[in-house]
Amino acid sequence: MPVSAVACCPALHDSAHSHIPKAIVTGTCHNPAGLQDRSALDRLHARIVRCRRCPRLVAHREAVAVKPPPRYAGQQYWARPLPGFGDPRARLLLVGLAPAAHGGNRTGRMFTGDRSGDWLFDALHHAGFATQPTSVHRDDGLHLRDAYITATLRCAPPLNKPLPAEIVRCEPYLLEELRLLGRVRVVVGLGRIGWQAYLRTRRRLELPRPARAPVFGHGAATRFEDGVTLLACYHPSQQNTFTGKLTRPMLRGVFVEARRLLDAA
Repeated sequence: MPVSAVACCPALHDSAHSHIPKAIVTGTCHNPAGLQDRSALDRLHARIVRCRRCPRLVAHREAVAVKPPPRYAGQQYWARPLPGFGDPRARLLLVGLAPAAHGGNRTGRMFTGDRSGDWLFDALHHAGFATQPTSVHRDDGLHLRDAYITATLRCAPPLNKPLPAEIVRCEPYLLEELRLLGRVRVVVGLGRIGWQAYLRTRRRLELPRPARAPVFGHGAATRFEDGVTLLACYHPSQQNTFTGKLTRPMLRGVFVEARRLLDAA
């Protein structure tokens, strides 16, 4: 989409001129003790929000904002890349796939304003990682406790299917987040792509690998020599929740296990 399209469409944020809300740059942090860590995350988040590396993703994220479905008509879309959010001193890290076109791409926060988020935050709240069970918009008062949410891809891909080259171009952001989030002890890979992304970043960072190659399966756990545990989880997409492949007890169970592991550490 040409830049001039922003000026003629009030539903689309102008990434070059509009103010970046602080709630997006820093995430919503329940633990104020991590201010030094947060300043580094602030700078990373600001770079992510300005990213235009993938022309196909830029075009898609902006096009859906110009012609939203009737239920979102008149709403102003974020329509920019999404940084992670949460506690910069988190011990729990969640790695998802990408923002939803009319979820995070609309609201400006990961897993916010869509049914995947409804399921995810119910489970996080149940296990004590979120202050409320819903995530509706970025100013809804939600706080994460000892948890941080990020994604493999920062922009909504067409049909929820990123190209391999797009994943590669986005990977440096996840690498930098992992360097900054130095207290992480448990990682939940939301879906196979998020799970694989975390394993790749471990290799890039030359962190210890397991003796055997991990196999993805809901609830599967992989413990690394540095003490980090990776939990595999089906993604709370409608494709999984509507078909019953993923149930609320199954999703809650993953985060109850994450809580158990952290409490035992």
